Amino acid sequence: MEYIHTDLLPKAIGPYSQAIVTDGMLYSSNQIPLLADGTMVERDLKVQARQVLENIKNLVESLECSMNDVIKVTIYIRDMKDFPIINVLFAEAFGDHKPARATVEVSGLPMDSMVAMDFVAKVSTYH
Repeated sequence: MEYIHTDLLPKAIGPYSQAIVTDGMLYSSNQIPLLADGTMVERDLKVQARQVLENIKNLVESLECSMNDVIKVTIYIRDMKDFPIINVLFAEAFGDHKPARATVEVSGLPMDSMVAMDFVAKVSTYH
């Protein structure tokens, strides 16, 4: 098992790893809409969702992979009424690739963010 850290993402805000790779699989921690320096982006759902998806992209690319290697994403949103917006942004980020996905409405997220995502990806090309 290897603990993953990249400066392309904000540092973990608690006692956990940004991600772990084991047996050719990447398991990410929850990604919230923080810039690499730890700054929260503006409180706008589209801006926040795009930042979370950018963080996912940065993490997989730091391991010489791509968004096409993402197998499963879990999306956490504060209001299920926002699902159509998230759906459009998700499609933009993944293009023709369609990973498995679950979307869950939650009452709160770290740092009062509006959206968060975690994911699983294959990283067989990572050394």
